[in-house]
Amino acid sequence: MIILNSKLRLHYLIQHRVFTILLLLLVILLGYLAAQNRLQWDISQNARNSLSEASQEILQKLQGPVQVTAYATEQHVQAGDIRKIINDFIALYQRVKPDLSLTFIDPIEQPKLAQEAGVHVNGEMIVSFNDRREHITTINEQVFSNALMRLARAEDKLIVALSGHGERKLDGNANYDLGEFGKQLRNNGFINQQVNLATEQDIPINTNVLIIASPQIDLMPGEVDMLLNYIDRGGNLLWLVDQESLRGLLPLTEKLHLTLTPGVVVDPQAQQLKAPITFALGASYGQHPVTNGFDYITVFPFARQITINENSEWQSVSLVDAAQQGWVENGELDKEIAYDQSIDVAGPISVAAALSRNIQDREQRIVVVGSGHFLANSYLGNGSNLDFGINLINWLAGDEELIVIQPRATLDNSLILNEFELTLIVVVFFILLPMLFLATGFTIWWSRRRKV
Repeated sequence: MIILNSKLRLHYLIQHRVFTILLLLLVILLGYLAAQNRLQWDISQNARNSLSEASQEILQKLQGPVQVTAYATEQHVQAGDIRKIINDFIALYQRVKPDLSLTFIDPIEQPKLAQEAGVHVNGEMIVSFNDRREHITTINEQVFSNALMRLARAEDKLIVALSGHGERKLDGNANYDLGEFGKQLRNNGFINQQVNLATEQDIPINTNVLIIASPQIDLMPGEVDMLLNYIDRGGNLLWLVDQESLRGLLPLTEKLHLTLTPGVVVDPQAQQLKAPITFALGASYGQHPVTNGFDYITVFPFARQITINENSEWQSVSLVDAAQQGWVENGELDKEIAYDQSIDVAGPISVAAALSRNIQDREQRIVVVGSGHFLANSYLGNGSNLDFGINLINWLAGDEELIVIQPRATLDNSLILNEFELTLIVVVFFILLPMLFLATGFTIWWSRRRKV
């Protein structure tokens, strides 16, 4: 019996030693793997602790190191440890782009450096890439990623908007205008200005994209000739057309081999989604760089049909087919709207077309959209209209490599616990669970001791 007990003790001793050694080896192995590999899961609302896919695509397009210099003190009166906030924020980008560096400079201890850099705010960041710089005063993914997109452009691109005929303004605040879209263009590194052909001799020679946004009065024949000459020279154009008169621009449709059908596109599917029946929903897109990977819904209020006529001059693609179960309504909209086979055109309806051709050793690009409303201040927030509009401009300006979905704004929601909930967490995790583990361990030890 004594010999048996001695053998059991030796057996349990060896078992305990082997278990301890294996446990240590496991801990060492896990530590090594943790040091060599980093995995994380973001379970926060809106994935606020990780970068959006759009921001990651922008980083991948920046070929070369990016330097971020943050002019921040050790502590901020309102924000607290502002350096930690900046460091944690930039770390999100460094995980995707390791050659993105961060340097801190204290503007109080080194005021001369801050003054030379043109820094005015504590916490201001300067982002540098390929000898181009952007100042950022807001710690926000959308702001920071838009700055990176501006830096990714090799040069500034000029967007010129036709004016003098009641067109929608890129800097206008009225519901009809395109002010919010113009603001997003500037955030993405575009420069925009207006041109009135009644007072200017011609469209600026350095224009990258000309926008004609729903003129309300007829253009004079001389102005139309200047526009046609611009097209003949290979100029790029975004033409937003509403259901009203073409305002003297019929020769432009002939040059582009397009037919703009009278009437308004109606979409019963929009009505089922509690939207007006005159809002054509775009969900089917043609094969084109503008729509590559774009599977979001767009909304085209009061749209008109655009028909591409067969020709050998232009390579033409229907960008958006809307109103799959709808039609082009030629009757009065203030009466009951119903499909009339004799006069209405059945869907799906093309509401946007892209054209291109090679001219003067370069590709000329033109987009015609049958709704100026879809980029207006009133409707820009519907669906993914903003993303689609920015994609159009990027392609027209020759920056199709920058066609991405716009970075989302971060939802800064906080988890707020009351005193009872905090007490419950402390009791469970710091008292009950440790006591449970101790009791379990004691039970196992006592059970083994009794067997011995």
